[in-house]
Amino acid sequence: MEDHRAHLNRGFNWLGGATVAAKVIDFSTILVVLLFLTKQQVGIASIVISIAMVVEAFDGLGTAEALIQAPSISKLQLDTLFWFVTGAAAIVGGLTLAAAPWVETIYGEPGMRTYFLAAAIKQPLVGAALIPLAIMNRDLQYERIAIVNVSATLAAALTRLGLAIAGAGAWALVAAHAASGLYALIGAAVARPFWPALRFQMRTIQPLVRFGMRAAAANIFEQIFKNIDFLLIGWFYGATPLAIYRVAFDIAMEPAIAVGALLNRTALPVFARVAAITTELTESLSWSVKRLTILVAPLAVGLILAADPLTALLHDDHGGSYAAAAMPLKLLAAAAFLRVTLQLLTPLMMASGRPGTAAALSATALLLLTAGIVAVGFTFDPGHGIVVISAVWLGVYPLLLVWGGFYLRRHWGIDLWTLAPSIVAPMAAIGAMAAGVVVLDRMTGNIPPAASLAIVISATLLAYGGLFFGTRQRPSEA
Repeated sequence: MEDHRAHLNRGFNWLGGATVAAKVIDFSTILVVLLFLTKQQVGIASIVISIAMVVEAFDGLGTAEALIQAPSISKLQLDTLFWFVTGAAAIVGGLTLAAAPWVETIYGEPGMRTYFLAAAIKQPLVGAALIPLAIMNRDLQYERIAIVNVSATLAAALTRLGLAIAGAGAWALVAAHAASGLYALIGAAVARPFWPALRFQMRTIQPLVRFGMRAAAANIFEQIFKNIDFLLIGWFYGATPLAIYRVAFDIAMEPAIAVGALLNRTALPVFARVAAITTELTESLSWSVKRLTILVAPLAVGLILAADPLTALLHDDHGGSYAAAAMPLKLLAAAAFLRVTLQLLTPLMMASGRPGTAAALSATALLLLTAGIVAVGFTFDPGHGIVVISAVWLGVYPLLLVWGGFYLRRHWGIDLWTLAPSIVAPMAAIGAMAAGVVVLDRMTGNIPPAASLAIVISATLLAYGGLFFGTRQRPSEA
């Protein structure tokens, strides 16, 4: 078990550090970019990027997950898989361009179709990077993956910032999203050079494709799930209300989603190695739950406490405030922690050869969220609608987590009470942090938003410091 725990620890240290660095870069530049864009431009770019991310889920058709869990892989299979993935991505890019005029008609935003050129170009770039990234993940080369991720994120953030300052409008967001695929490809090619031979034998990758098709279903459902709210809000309410919701969502959810992706990437190869040994799997899962709580819960609570002063300080190119994003931000921050907790089941299902179950879970979450958003869209005006939709997010996850508890007990014999002790100390520290901020806020009275925000940030950093210090003091539990 110590060997597997060491792999998890190393993965979290490297990929976790990379994730924090990437999100700090992303978050800081996006806040600056908002100053140069109107809410209309932010809303239009959000629709385009959301559709592009759903389309991107088709790249590789799940073969990256298949490659990671395969007992062995030959050079012929890698060569064939590269051409299969890249060709499929090019086809997906072409279909994206073909569908762009229809999307423009649906949303009624003139000129929107032109932005999909960037989305189409990104698809083969992502496809070409898939094999070297999957090989590094399979070989547990977390250090290289971390460097690639941070480098690509930094380059994309600088591209976004430069274009925004130059007055590119919505193109600043859309073009930077596409450029991230190019930067990831360059980084992957340098970190793990892979030169495919000009050969293709479909029969050699048929087992990988069969597994991948089931894994792809889970990925596609997950991407639709991640973006369905943007697409429906844009359709029901238009670009400007979508911009307010998008700002709240990105601040609340994106850091948690990044940690969830980190968990999945780190845990999948380790879970795959211990899936047949229940005791070791339980220990690995418990370790992951504790790290997840330490990484996400203080930030979620901090964002709830900081929502009002933070959104009061944000404004767009016309000086319009984003204060209306405060309540959605609070609700979404709470939902974010529940969301990434549920996502721990995905690598567990993939590692044990149950991609179909992962797909069913993603489909159920998608159905619940979509039904809730559609009901809200037909019932509430934009001002109240984005708040109620945020509440829908918070209502979906307790139901799914209850199902997840039954699943763990039924298929793995893992009881939730076995996992509970791993989060007691982190939750106690976070409770103390929240109580301290509330008391201090009442003592100081009506202070400027910047000062209030500084108090919350300081308390959150202290909570993180205490939690990580405590973890280092008890290495046997880390």
